[in-house]
Amino acid sequence: MNQVWEDAVAIGWVSLGGGVGAALRYAVDRTVSTRWRTRFPLGTFLVNLSGSLLLGLVLGLVAGGGSLAVTLVTTGLLAGYTTFSTASVDAVRLLRESRYVMALTYGLGTLLMTVLAALVGLWIGSA
Repeated sequence: MNQVWEDAVAIGWVSLGGGVGAALRYAVDRTVSTRWRTRFPLGTFLVNLSGSLLLGLVLGLVAGGGSLAVTLVTTGLLAGYTTFSTASVDAVRLLRESRYVMALTYGLGTLLMTVLAALVGLWIGSA
């Protein structure tokens, strides 16, 4: 198979994975937001936290292997699942509502906790 065809197949699989990840993100966010009504964007926070943990876990398990399946899961599914752009919009929304402490807590908490979750995932995956 030539490189152009391999790249086209990879792009197709990554696109499919990204779509599935985005749909999963929507489902998780809606479920969390419906179940726990709060001004804090808990659904987005949990999506980004769990996605970072899973990404670290997958990368720890494969230890740098670059197969199409790994690309599908990491660059497709989990990249479509996590959403730092929505986290940014949520933080700005909190600022516009004059919820300064919550905005700062959410923004910094998201950053710190997702990096920590990725590190934990890497540690578990590589153990």
